[in-house]
Amino acid sequence: MSSFPARVILLAGPSGSGKTTLAARSGVPVLGLDHFYKDEDDPTLPRLPGGAGDWDAPASWNADAAVAAIVALCTRGAADTPVYDIATSSATGVTRLDLDGSPVFVAEGIFAAEIVGRVRELGLPADAICLRGRPSTTAWHRFVRDIREGRKSVPFLLRRGWHLYRTERAIVARQLQLGCSPCDFTEALARILAPGEVTAAQAA
Repeated sequence: MSSFPARVILLAGPSGSGKTTLAARSGVPVLGLDHFYKDEDDPTLPRLPGGAGDWDAPASWNADAAVAAIVALCTRGAADTPVYDIATSSATGVTRLDLDGSPVFVAEGIFAAEIVGRVRELGLPADAICLRGRPSTTAWHRFVRDIREGRKSVPFLLRRGWHLYRTERAIVARQLQLGCSPCDFTEALARILAPGEVTAAQAA
């Protein structure tokens, strides 16, 4: 029997693939990994030509802080995590995520696959999933969501959306290479709610 009070489901997938919806539908506690983005004025933030932040580059995200939060949740059942405002590209506060005894939680975000190897090396009980679907469906859901939430300007969203549409298959392929298992919505939900522990190594 594991000495860890909770296991983590690393839920990756392209932007707009439905990760947040799936995590909410599961009913288990959720760690939003997109809250670990770097601030716009961070000197280590990668830039696009013209100076805008490259929010689709893994280096735009604080992987060390995300892993530390996952370790805290797996070992202690609670963690303080940032609150990030995508519209202003900055952290606006801190919140506390308490698992309240839940034996599983979801850590979801577009960069979740980037830390599968680190979670495996730490020996944490984990599964790693890449949620995928049709690129055209993903692109539409992403655009509607981003407009509804006022994430960025419409011209920016159109440029980014076209780029992500063209590169979605490569994004999914990379996430599978990093150790995620490909799943549709139904399969992913079943894996999240499955009893017992699945290690990241077994899921790879």
